[in-house]
Amino acid sequence: MSEKKTDKIVAVRVRGLINIRGSISDTMNLLKLFRKNFCVVLDDTPSVRGMLFKVKDYITWGVIDDETLKLLVEKRSKKDQTFFRLSPPRKGFGRKGIKTPFSIGGALGDRRDKINDLVKRMI
Repeated sequence: MSEKKTDKIVAVRVRGLINIRGSISDTMNLLKLFRKNFCVVLDDTPSVRGMLFKVKDYITWGVIDDETLKLLVEKRSKKDQTFFRLSPPRKGFGRKGIKTPFSIGGALGDRRDKINDLVKRMI
């Protein structure tokens, strides 16, 4: 039997704690995205995708490559920690800010492979 390698998704919280609904806050806590600029690496499963879609107006996510994951663990990992605290990104999140989707030039939502560039700028 050959085991299928699952992709890893990295999610980064972009917006803060103020004025969010309780269900959104609970989902953020389940994802361990407690504060702004927190990052977590997750397996790509349908339940994780559902949670990411629910909080899409507050986070950005994408598929992380092995090189970026190794760099993230090397630079920002602490003992028994499942999330990472990152710095704000150099040169900002996007030209339209943190309230618009990535597809139209903002920072929110699915970035696919371009998340690697953002994470490297935040390390």
